[in-house]
Amino acid sequence: MTHRYLKNVVSLSIDSEKCTGCGRCTEVCPHSVFDISNGKAEIIQRDLCMECGACAPNCPHKALKVNAGVGCAAAVIWGWVTGNEPACGSSCGSPGGECC
Repeated sequence: MTHRYLKNVVSLSIDSEKCTGCGRCTEVCPHSVFDISNGKAEIIQRDLCMECGACAPNCPHKALKVNAGVGCAAAVIWGWVTGNEPACGSSCGSPGGECC
């Protein structure tokens, strides 16, 4: 079973105008979030993204954006630390405040 994080909260985005379909994102993503289709990268498994940040700095064309260390990943980790259910939003409960 593949672990999914919180549904529809990932900060990941792709600018298809900048994407050349080089495939670097598919190489560095640990959860196979991307696929190349019709010469462009596509986000095919958005809810598998843990916002690790590997994709954006490795994209040579700056087509990807993600707020690494925030959002779903932070909410899941904070839930584990506190023993609470992961929650996402401005009242996430993480030490830094917002997590999405």
